[in-house]
Amino acid sequence: MVRELSPDRKRAALAALSDDEAAALLYDWSFWARPEQLPPPGDWFVWLLRSGRGFGKTRTGAEWVIGRARSGFRRIALVGQTKADVRDTMIEVGESAIMRISPPNFRPVYEPSKRRLTWPNGAMAIVYSGDEPDQLRGPQHDTAWVDELAKFKYPQESWDNLMFGLRIGARPQVCVTTTPRPIPLIKTLREKPTTVDVQRPTWDNRANLSAIFLREVIGPYQGTRLGRQEIDGEILDDNPRALWRRGEIEAARVLQHPDLQRVVVAVDPSATAGGDAAGIVVAGVARDPVSKLLHLYVLEDCTLQGSPLTWARAAIAAYHRHRADRMVAEVNNGGEMVETTIRAVEEQEQRSFDSAPSGRSAQDARSGGRGRVAYRTVHATRGKAVRAEPVAAVYEQGRGHHVGMFAQLEDEMCQWEPGDASPNRMDALVWAATELVLGEIGGAYQY
Repeated sequence: MVRELSPDRKRAALAALSDDEAAALLYDWSFWARPEQLPPPGDWFVWLLRSGRGFGKTRTGAEWVIGRARSGFRRIALVGQTKADVRDTMIEVGESAIMRISPPNFRPVYEPSKRRLTWPNGAMAIVYSGDEPDQLRGPQHDTAWVDELAKFKYPQESWDNLMFGLRIGARPQVCVTTTPRPIPLIKTLREKPTTVDVQRPTWDNRANLSAIFLREVIGPYQGTRLGRQEIDGEILDDNPRALWRRGEIEAARVLQHPDLQRVVVAVDPSATAGGDAAGIVVAGVARDPVSKLLHLYVLEDCTLQGSPLTWARAAIAAYHRHRADRMVAEVNNGGEMVETTIRAVEEQEQRSFDSAPSGRSAQDARSGGRGRVAYRTVHATRGKAVRAEPVAAVYEQGRGHHVGMFAQLEDEMCQWEPGDASPNRMDALVWAATELVLGEIGGAYQY
């Protein structure tokens, strides 16, 4: 093969190719791929490729799907964290997306409204998302590519429904490409004898990555706990110095919440667009009918990077989406700016509604009449560990429930060590729990 020749002989061989031969070689993944990016040999059911960021796992998954479609497999499931992730990362937008890397003579037709890709030979792929696992209940497939499984909101439910549908064809197989997190499903898959577990670091792909990215982003995390997960692709157990334990979170996880007495949106704001992300967490509370104790239910993590206007809009939207009764925002960093921004966004939205033409729908009318956000400021007068410890105790008692999975929030909770700068999602969670369960009044916690 050309790839096995010396550099001089390789250049000569490539120069001697005709235009048609060169075009064919351009789309020959077996020539360009690194060995660990090619399907493993043997009779496997799951190919688990857990790797660091920038390794090339998306390209690997996309090329595998194209190869399966070309080889005669007809019913393919493309499963991502959300439908937008499938569209942008797996199908259409990203550099390694299926539509971007398909050869011209075997490029599928993408019909977003039908959530469907169709290849010239009749092979078909359907889009599914990990936040709607019931969509996978019923359809049958002979092939599945699951991207970022460890980040799914409902990983086990999505996986279970997918498995029941992998029931056609002589050799159904699944390729899972993910940056690993120590969720039970990933650990279970690793142990199965029909799983080929491949762990590879970001550095494998350094020839195709920006030198600045490697130096400024990847380099500083080398050797750190976060780097071992995000760069080396390792599955890490709990940080023994962290306040939260994944086992406790997992044991109390639920798919639905009871009727909630209160719902709040907690905000750990960012003062600038280029600064830290603004933590935005929605949570509710319900009293257990037997113990009479309050239980916390985390409903959504809306954390994002952006200007004060951007995060204010997101927080207000979450407030009305969940019919919250209060927004709680830390003001140590922003002072009066936080409420000023919230009120400015509200006034802007109201003006837009008032100036809209008549004939609005009932839904539009409801959105325009939703009223002002009930707002309360909180001040961080004590150390982060002191504020976080009572909230961690709520989880330890089995009273902290996540409705679905919030991978990034849970990573922050289980990796943060007292004394370190606390991350934004976790800070927002602490404020929500303090408001709902701990009842902080005048600096004292009341249960």
